[in-house]
Amino acid sequence: MRFFLLFLLAPMAAVALDLTEQQRADIEARIQPFSAVCVQGETCGGGEVMADAAGRSGEDVYNGACMACHAAGIAGAPKVGDQVAWVDRIAKGMDALYDSGINGVAGTGMIARGGCADCSDDEIRWAVDYMVDSSR
Repeated sequence: MRFFLLFLLAPMAAVALDLTEQQRADIEARIQPFSAVCVQGETCGGGEVMADAAGRSGEDVYNGACMACHAAGIAGAPKVGDQVAWVDRIAKGMDALYDSGINGVAGTGMIARGGCADCSDDEIRWAVDYMVDSSR
């Protein structure tokens, strides 16, 4: 089965590698509001991105990463503002919620850092604080 899927996906991967410079620039422009593109071997200025990231508030992190699931309840995510959905989670304590935000929750749709790879542990904690405060 794996070989079959690989066989089917290989032509698509080859197409993705054969992009023109204009196609690549168009793709980068479309995703720029959501992420910075860094290709292996390029100097990407990661230090500058991390310095900027240090200043994000919990609300900023929520709006940039967490909201994708927690605003609509996707994959079982408790909706922000839904007191009933949050009451049992809040009862477990903030340390448990911080751990879930930072490390994810096995067997659920909650992935580590909510997919925000450039978020610091503190930023994840601030986002959790924002969601909890908005859901009491």
